[in-house]
Amino acid sequence: MLNPELLASFLFASFIIAIAPGPSNAFLMAQTFTNGRSAGMQSAFGFALGGVIHTLFAVIGLSAILKASETAYTTVQYLGAAYLAYLGIRTFKDTLSKSNECDEEKPHVSNKKQQNVMFQAMMTEVLNPKVALFFIAFIPQFVDQSLSTSTTVQLAMFGLLYPILAFPIDCVYVYSGDKIAGYFRAHPSAPIWIDRISAFIFIALAINLLL
Repeated sequence: MLNPELLASFLFASFIIAIAPGPSNAFLMAQTFTNGRSAGMQSAFGFALGGVIHTLFAVIGLSAILKASETAYTTVQYLGAAYLAYLGIRTFKDTLSKSNECDEEKPHVSNKKQQNVMFQAMMTEVLNPKVALFFIAFIPQFVDQSLSTSTTVQLAMFGLLYPILAFPIDCVYVYSGDKIAGYFRAHPSAPIWIDRISAFIFIALAINLLL
């Protein structure tokens, strides 16, 4: 069991963190604008899986290594930034190949393969050392060592609660983003600019990860 008071505090703090605009929300909106609600939902699920993986890392101590080793932290940081930059560059290149399709009258439907969107979101979350540090710095504050439940079990429970709480909030971001994007998709030239803005968002996230 968990301490009820600490659990309530954790849920409130997690809710505030989840609704605050951040890199994950920007990624969700970019995918939703580019590929539609389905891609946005896959991204939200990918982020939830990433949270589960970070929970496992924190419980078995791998995240602590990132905190203790500057080399390990920097390595993961650059890998994450490189991955986001790759997504941004690839998205921008795709817009160049579609630049001659603006005269089509039907609403835009992205021809990108969407089966990897969930994996992209998950890897973006996993390769973000700031998220790892969040888990090992934020979650332990709510562990009650006076309980009969072990510290490891409490860490795991809190760690799994966060992505469960964040997922429906991410879905709200996706739904809102899809409503906004629907208007722009109805205009011939808008989809290309939506994709280009998404590409720049990915690159901006890569830069933000290095700061």
